[in-house]
Amino acid sequence: MQTQQFERVATRSGVEINKVLRNTYMLLAMTLAFSAAVAGVTMALNLPYPGMIITLVGFYGLLFLVSKTADSAMGLVSVFALTGFMGYTLGPILNMYLGAGMGDVVIMALGGTALTFFGLSAYVLVTGKDMSFLGGMMMAGFWVIIAAFVANIFLQIPALSMALSCLFILFSSGAILMQTSAIIHGGERNYINATVTLFVSLYNIFVSLLSLLGMGGDD
Repeated sequence: MQTQQFERVATRSGVEINKVLRNTYMLLAMTLAFSAAVAGVTMALNLPYPGMIITLVGFYGLLFLVSKTADSAMGLVSVFALTGFMGYTLGPILNMYLGAGMGDVVIMALGGTALTFFGLSAYVLVTGKDMSFLGGMMMAGFWVIIAAFVANIFLQIPALSMALSCLFILFSSGAILMQTSAIIHGGERNYINATVTLFVSLYNIFVSLLSLLGMGGDD
């Protein structure tokens, strides 16, 4: 009797995990497409970059809105508002690279981002490893990134900018590993929160790769 009950609970849990995973990837694909469309419109209209302050306020404000509405239907609206805003900030950056004749850099950054995401996700999904042990290192890495970011605002040293981009890639890769692991082990049941984590990680990896490859290709 207890064995049958355990099997029913395990089956129900597996179904819920698969549902969260499926909904997360579906929403992630939709938000990526929407963000790309917004970026395309921004590029076509040649709209200006909103600036560091507006970008940070807009990003964290919308991120807070997502966290507050993630358990309701309004959460979907919040997710698209956040990813659309991030797409808008990406448009002027892409225009800058394309205007400088660095379209190959954009393509390589896109390919590198896709390869990183699929590789990391596949690793966790295939091995089923619990990546929660990365939590402590991720917290330490977060504060290192904050310190490096603030220092870079004042110092503007190319080597520091390159190191910061590398840190963003490592941190975001860790976030993808942890978030995917949390989903398949039942630690994450909200696909909206999971989608935002993965989207922001992909955005950071892409922008960081743009920066690194752009430095490498700068004459």
